[in-house]
Amino acid sequence: MGLIRDDLGKTEFANPIYTEIIIRSLNWDTQKELEETEPKYQIPRYLKDDVIDMDYLLKDFQVFWRENSDIWQKKFDYQEAAPQLILQAFLQRVLNGGGSIVREMAAGTGRADLCIIYMDRKYPIEMKIRYGENTYDTGITQILRYMDTLGCDEGWLVVFDHRSSTAWDDRLFSRREAVGGKNVILYGC
Repeated sequence: MGLIRDDLGKTEFANPIYTEIIIRSLNWDTQKELEETEPKYQIPRYLKDDVIDMDYLLKDFQVFWRENSDIWQKKFDYQEAAPQLILQAFLQRVLNGGGSIVREMAAGTGRADLCIIYMDRKYPIEMKIRYGENTYDTGITQILRYMDTLGCDEGWLVVFDHRSSTAWDDRLFSRREAVGGKNVILYGC
């Protein structure tokens, strides 16, 4: 159908518009339900001097995730992708036309999964599913590379931990790591 291309062993969407359409289609129900049930999640809530307070935004997402993840994940046919799709729907709800989200869907490129752009400022976000302790190191390496490409001094790594044996209080955290003059803010979900 021409939606996907395979160029030298790298599979990606054939057109950036397809990336947006496919992701929006996959999380459309979530976006609409958030719009109807969670009116508080709007961009003015997270602005400080026209800059997005990503710490406030991602902490709100952690609360939302803790309270709703079991219910919302079951709504997706693709359980592995559910956390990322839900975060994207949440961010889309917050921005709601006030900014944009650039989604990187080309597997293996080493680019960040998302980059929020608001008032010409970039907010790169890398998303990972926790499979082991090296998930954090891999994610930090990836987000640092993307931050360098974008010329950003700050980036965010969101790691979803599906271990049912781990208490929510241990899964939900945020911490800042300074690496080579850049700040990576890690969020556990």
